Amino acid sequence: MRNESGTIAAISTAMSNSGIVIVRMSGEEAVEIAERIYKGKNEKKLSKQPTHTIHYGYIVDGEDTIDEVLVMLMRGPHSYTGEDTVEINCHGGVYVVRRILETVIKYGARPADPGEFTKRAFLNGKMDLSQAEAVGDLISSKNEYALRSSVSQLKGNIKKEIQKIREEILYHTAFIETALDDPEHISVYGYGEKLEVVVGNHMKSLKHLLSTCDDGRMIKEGIKTVIVGKPNAGKSSLLNVLLGEERAIVTEIAGTTRDVLEEHMNLQGISLNIVDTAGIRDTEDVVEKIGVDRAKENAKDADLIMYVIDASAPLDENDDDIMRMIYGRKAIILLNKADLNTILGKDEIKKKYSEINQLESCDIFPAIIEISAKNGQGIGELEQTLKEMFFEGKISFNDEIYITNVRHKTALNNAYEALKKVKESIDRGMPEDFYSIDLMDAYEELGSITGETIGEDLVHEIFSKFCMGK
Repeated sequence: MRNESGTIAAISTAMSNSGIVIVRMSGEEAVEIAERIYKGKNEKKLSKQPTHTIHYGYIVDGEDTIDEVLVMLMRGPHSYTGEDTVEINCHGGVYVVRRILETVIKYGARPADPGEFTKRAFLNGKMDLSQAEAVGDLISSKNEYALRSSVSQLKGNIKKEIQKIREEILYHTAFIETALDDPEHISVYGYGEKLEVVVGNHMKSLKHLLSTCDDGRMIKEGIKTVIVGKPNAGKSSLLNVLLGEERAIVTEIAGTTRDVLEEHMNLQGISLNIVDTAGIRDTEDVVEKIGVDRAKENAKDADLIMYVIDASAPLDENDDDIMRMIYGRKAIILLNKADLNTILGKDEIKKKYSEINQLESCDIFPAIIEISAKNGQGIGELEQTLKEMFFEGKISFNDEIYITNVRHKTALNNAYEALKKVKESIDRGMPEDFYSIDLMDAYEELGSITGETIGEDLVHEIFSKFCMGK
């Protein structure tokens, strides 16, 4: 059986040759263990030193000096974990770091489990579960928006919003329960009307939080972007120019790309999970047909479709099919090969798109950009258009909360449904004890977000996904 207590130790920085690496300890004996292996120049004992101080000296194992270090001392509860914590800042050689970790373990610490430092911070009340999960998201941030969202959650923005709703739910539940226990002195007559207003307001709040989930997912995971078009339109060339390297095979032979090619990239601070697909056309080639089918399937689930058109060639029925496919979707039409003698312009594309989808003149068209995937013309405009389409003017991390965690989304949805049942019970004139049952369900679901109503197994599962030193 694993000992969940004791003093834990781990390497908290990347294991590679570097200037500095940190070996971290946390627990009741952290200072004592450090004192056994630390030798300062003036022979001062770490146990006698005040908290939040740094000490210069050496790490030793008996008579063997391992490294010259700086030791940072942080006593609980004023530390990340809420426990006594020691961080050894040593030189970043892989071998020397391992020697120091082995020495720390030799003198009384045990290796930390993945995420155990943050788990202890949660268990010791230094942060709620949503903040703890934000730590993991912060480490894995792929772009500026994801970073800022994680920092916002780390500050406790989700906790504050959830706590406010839970407190009101608990107040009304307690009132109903008290009134039912003492009907002679406390009346619930007409209370349903008052409660309905409160529940309605909370449902609006939860619905607003749920409405941020799509943006939250894209902030965290990236925008699923699919490049479609006919064979030889320049899809693979576009992917290469966006990535800044030759990742996709480009030839003059139509149908070169037969399967999807997935890459991750960052444009203007926005993460794109971009997929290059087979050219869409009618074909008798079995392998190419499979590629075309996969292209259409990927487009169905895409957050964004980039439709590449060869502006030097006429449109045909395959373009008609693609224009129908992108109707009502977030899409950008790219008129490629602007460096050649083109026969298609923005007006022709708008006219064709309108005819195919039976649009009125006042309807909104997809953005149309003239580019040359060969020489990079128009790529800057594409990047700016992407930013405006998704986040420009919408993302504000000062007051707005974005739900980026699937677990949080599920809990919010369950809480919303529970409050919906309360409202339905009030509308049907059901007894007041029906209200309290569903109110408590909502209370429990919201509590699972902050970790106040969550099982030990789920806590373990969440923190097991963290890196070892965090």
